[in-house]
Amino acid sequence: MNKDIISGKWTQLKGKAQAKWGDLTDDVFDVAAGDSKYLAGKLQEKYGWERDRAEQEVRDFEKTLD
Repeated sequence: MNKDIISGKWTQLKGKAQAKWGDLTDDVFDVAAGDSKYLAGKLQEKYGWERDRAEQEVRDFEKTLD
């Protein structure tokens, strides 16, 4: 699924993202609105992951949406 589609359908996809990364708040997902870089940054912050791992987590999540 391409990034424009993810941004456009973010409201529906937000629930799946919240299920995957339950430690992130609703506010984080509302602000992210499909922005993968922002989401990866928040994953780094919350889970203490390296940037590469956080970005890989987001890419893996995006692949599950196809």
